[in-house]
Amino acid sequence: MSARGWMAWLYRHPLAAFLLLGLSFLLFGLGTINLALLLQLNLKLWLEAGWQAAMDGALRQLGELLLSGYAAMAAYIIFKCCEKALVEWLTRREEDKRK
Repeated sequence: MSARGWMAWLYRHPLAAFLLLGLSFLLFGLGTINLALLLQLNLKLWLEAGWQAAMDGALRQLGELLLSGYAAMAAYIIFKCCEKALVEWLTRREEDKRK
């Protein structure tokens, strides 16, 4: 489904958009909780221990943190799309809603 098709679906199904809005909000929150702190600590470990940190799992942890950041960003984009669809649906004039 294209981006326009996805948005059109959200406009036609406001309850589903609302439920998806809440779910994506929770996923964004879970994905970003302590993310900045963990990234800072991971980079500090790299600076202190060098490649030994990478061998001990810091490289894998850095990859997981970056993946978590991108997943949170995807959840935020879904949140914003649902928000846009709901705001436009709620603020339409009565004549437009009957169509």
